[in-house]
Amino acid sequence: MVHQQRLDLKRWVPSFLSNHKALFVVVWIVGFATVFLWQRNIVDGLLYFRRAPARPLPRLRPAAFNLTDFGGVGDGATDNTAAFERAVAAVAKFRRRGGAQLNVPAGRWLTAPFNLTSHMTLFLAEDAVIVGVDDEKYWPLMPPLPSYGYGREHPGPRYGSLIHGQNLKDVVITGHNGTIDGQGQTWWKKYRQKLLNHTRGPLVQLMWSSDIVISNITLRNSPFWTLHPYDCKNVTVRNVTILAPISEAPNTDGIDPDSCEDVVIEDCYISVGDDGIAIKSGWDQYGIAYGRPSVNILIRNLVVRSMVSAGVSIGSEMSGGVSNVTVENLLVWDSRRAVRIKTAPGRGGYVRNISYRNLTFDNVRVGIVIKTDYNEHPDEGYDPKALPILEGFSFVSVHGQGVRVPVRIHGSEQIPIRNITFRDMSVGISYKKKHIFQCAFVQGRVMGTVFPAPCENLDLYDEQGQLVRRSSSQNMTDIDYDF
Repeated sequence: MVHQQRLDLKRWVPSFLSNHKALFVVVWIVGFATVFLWQRNIVDGLLYFRRAPARPLPRLRPAAFNLTDFGGVGDGATDNTAAFERAVAAVAKFRRRGGAQLNVPAGRWLTAPFNLTSHMTLFLAEDAVIVGVDDEKYWPLMPPLPSYGYGREHPGPRYGSLIHGQNLKDVVITGHNGTIDGQGQTWWKKYRQKLLNHTRGPLVQLMWSSDIVISNITLRNSPFWTLHPYDCKNVTVRNVTILAPISEAPNTDGIDPDSCEDVVIEDCYISVGDDGIAIKSGWDQYGIAYGRPSVNILIRNLVVRSMVSAGVSIGSEMSGGVSNVTVENLLVWDSRRAVRIKTAPGRGGYVRNISYRNLTFDNVRVGIVIKTDYNEHPDEGYDPKALPILEGFSFVSVHGQGVRVPVRIHGSEQIPIRNITFRDMSVGISYKKKHIFQCAFVQGRVMGTVFPAPCENLDLYDEQGQLVRRSSSQNMTDIDYDF
C-alpha cells in the first residue's frame, strides 16, 4: 500500500509542475511567505527601536526633581496643579545653592496656572505637554498692568498666565521640544461671543524679572498673547516654535517684549493669529507715566506667518518708547503684512534707531508698513497732543516675490517720519500698477538700486553715496488703501 502511494506521488508531482498555472501559484505562495517573514522581521526591528528608552534628560542644576515625585499624573485628565505647586516649592529651597531643575516627563499634564521661582529650570521632555485648564474659573485674576491702565480688553482685573513669574532672577524654560498648550479654543470662542468679563491671560508671562532663557520648546494655542516678558532685562528666546490657528484665534501674538531691555529672539518659527512679534512699551497716558522703554532688542533668523496682522511689529502700544532694535534674516510668508510700525496721536513716546537687514517676503500683501493713525485708546483720558516721534529707520537688502504693496509709509502732518533709508531692495510685485511704493510726510533717502521705483518723497543717492536728486515733495501723499 505504501509503495503504491509513493508511485502515485511520483506520477502526480511531475504532472503538477508541468502545469504552468500551478507552478506560478507555488512560486507566488513561496514568494509571499518570504516577503511576509521579511516584513515581520523589519516591523519587529522597528518596534524594537520604538521601544528604545526615552531620551535622557540633562541635569542643568545642582538638584533635579521629576513632576511625578510630587504626585503628578500625565494622563491628560488628572489635575496636576498641586503637583506643580509642590514641585516649585521644593525647587525654591535650592535658590541659594544654584537652584534646581523640574523635569516634566512624556505625557499630558493638565494644570491650572502656576508660578515659577528664581534659579529654576523647567525642563519638558520629548512628548511632554503641559495642558492648561480651559475653564476660566480656575485662572486667577490679577491687577491690570500699570502701563496699560486697565485690562487690555475689559476694565478692572485681568486673568493671569498659565505659567507665571514676578520679580524673579535666573529662570530657564527649555526641553527636548516639549509643548505648553493653552487650549485657547474655548477662550477664543467665548471672546467672540462676548462671554468673558476680564482680559484673557497670556500663555507664559514673566514680569519684573531678569536673566530669562526660553529655548527648545513649542508654545501653542494661547488664550491671548503667547509669550509676554513685561519690564524684564536680559531675555533670550531661542529655537522656539509658536503656533496658533492663522484665523479665528484673536490676539494670539507670538512674542511681545513689553518695556524690556536687552532681548535676543533668534532661530524661531512662528505661525499665529496676530503679530508674530510685537514690541511694546505701554499704552497712551499710562505708558507715558510708567516710562519704561523697550530698548536693545535683536531679532534674527526667524520664519514667521501672520495672515491677520504682521510678521514683526512695533506698537501700537509704544508710549514708553522703543529704540535700538535690529531685525535681520527674517522670512515672512503667506502673510497680510511683513514688518510694521504702528502708532497714533495720544501715544507719545518715540520709535527710533530701528534697523532691518536681509528681509525676505513671500506672498505678502504689504511688505513694509509705518502707520500713524492706529486710533485705539484705553479710555477718554488720553492726550491727543501727545505725539510720538518716529525717526531713524533703515531697510537694507529687502527681497521677495508675490507682494502687492512693497512699501506703505504713512506719516502725517502731526507725526512726520524722519530719516528713513532704503538700500538694495528688489521685490517682485503682484499688482503691476502705480501706487505700490506709497509715502506720505516722510523724509529720507534711497541708496542705489531699489525696485519698485521709490516714491518722490525720498532723496536719491547712487551706490557710492553721491546725491543724485534732492526731493522737493517730502509732504506729498501717495497712500492708497483701496488695494
